Amino acid sequence: MSNIQFKDQTLVNDLLLDDQDHPFTKLETPLREDAFDLDDDEKIEIIEKHFKEIMLTLGLDLLDESLRGTPHRVAKMYVKELFSGLNPENEPAMTLFTNDYHYNEMLVEKNIQFYSNCEHHFVPIIGKVHIAYISSGKVIGLSKLHRIVNYFARRPQVQERLTMQIGNALKTALMTEDVAVLVDADHQCVSSRGVKDQTSSTITSFYGGVFKNEDKKGEFLKVLSV
Repeated sequence: MSNIQFKDQTLVNDLLLDDQDHPFTKLETPLREDAFDLDDDEKIEIIEKHFKEIMLTLGLDLLDESLRGTPHRVAKMYVKELFSGLNPENEPAMTLFTNDYHYNEMLVEKNIQFYSNCEHHFVPIIGKVHIAYISSGKVIGLSKLHRIVNYFARRPQVQERLTMQIGNALKTALMTEDVAVLVDADHQCVSSRGVKDQTSSTITSFYGGVFKNEDKKGEFLKVLSV
């Protein structure tokens, strides 16, 4: 197979975390009611102080030129980049266009690269998302599909939730049930710690509308193997 790589042709999920249960609490990202009481600058300032304490506790010398600015860099990276998807102000605008071409077949955007972080250990989840939909009369710019993926990826995640959040967001944005999402990702909480398995990947899927039909689902999966 090209493009999509199913390592060892094995569908492996990330229930490998130290042989413990892999909790998946709810579809919405767990947030406190006061999650947005602080602005980004205030959050960066607080995280910087706490990360400095973590580094000091680990025994690192923050007077060293290489480490001196690390607490601020990490805090800014957390708020502005890695976890920017927690802020609803960063949700991409979903501008739709009329399907003037009357294209009523499946549209597939595959190999959308994403970077996320496991909410159990705060280590990277790196993978690709494959999306398909059938227009109900409206279409969306292809770049918006990438932005939707990254909006939900840029937060502490579990892959099951990420997959469903993307699928449900697309159904709402495109005003159609006919949406399919497949996520194939490597979890560094599996590969770099715990069982240290570097050969497996996790695959999750979301099928709505006509994609629940085995023929249409098979058509989608066949395209991914090309």
